[in-house]
Amino acid sequence: MKLNLEGKYALVCGGSKGIGLASAIELSRLGCNVTLAARHVETLGEGLRQLDKSRGQVHRFICFDMSDPAGVNKRLVNIQPGFHILVLNSGGPKGGPLTESLLSDLQSAFNSLLLSSQVIVQHSLKTMKEDGYGRVINITSIGLKEPISGLGVSNTMRGAVGSWAKTLAGELGPFGITVNNILPGYTLTDRLDTLMEQRANAQGISKAQIIDKYLEHIPARRLAEPSEIGTVVAFLASPAAAYINGVNLPVDGGFLHCL
Repeated sequence: MKLNLEGKYALVCGGSKGIGLASAIELSRLGCNVTLAARHVETLGEGLRQLDKSRGQVHRFICFDMSDPAGVNKRLVNIQPGFHILVLNSGGPKGGPLTESLLSDLQSAFNSLLLSSQVIVQHSLKTMKEDGYGRVINITSIGLKEPISGLGVSNTMRGAVGSWAKTLAGELGPFGITVNNILPGYTLTDRLDTLMEQRANAQGISKAQIIDKYLEHIPARRLAEPSEIGTVVAFLASPAAAYINGVNLPVDGGFLHCL
């Protein structure tokens, strides 16, 4: 199986922790040169130290905030050439019913999940086309297929990102560039921990009881580890996945009921 990513360059957004860092680690193990992106220098430095360098890779990091597309563009404009692999991963919007969400909540989510992703893709298209190799991998949510109760803004924006990615897959496929969405299920990240705390407080129960409720609906009967999402990212980034394009791939332990 062709998994070697030596000579390839990846940008991993949200790369300082959780699914982003787990993805970066797996890419580095395949020989990829990885650039981590996130908002805080301190956590990026710690993440960088965890990447594999055994094949002489050069890893680095940059700071930007996905909620500021103009700022993202400003940080990327001087990075040349572009990247072969883009892992588009951003913190999810705050929870709550859609009917109680502000327009500013929707705009912020739109900036983070779609507009900044558009900026990042456009930055690297020249490099991908010239080299005949490109992978755009969106870390989205099972909410793209089945709306999740209490995550109104997230459900709305995930659908928009799904359509954006499917459109790009058709436009970029002829250039050897694939665009795919990974839909993680309930994964042990800081975001899930925050959501569980909020739900536990709202319902007057413990976080352990919230987890038990989740597990009742997951055939695997456990939550995912970030590394389990990271290995899927690495596979989709590899030459072995060259004919996988425009798909929504759940990694959810069987949680989703739909096909």
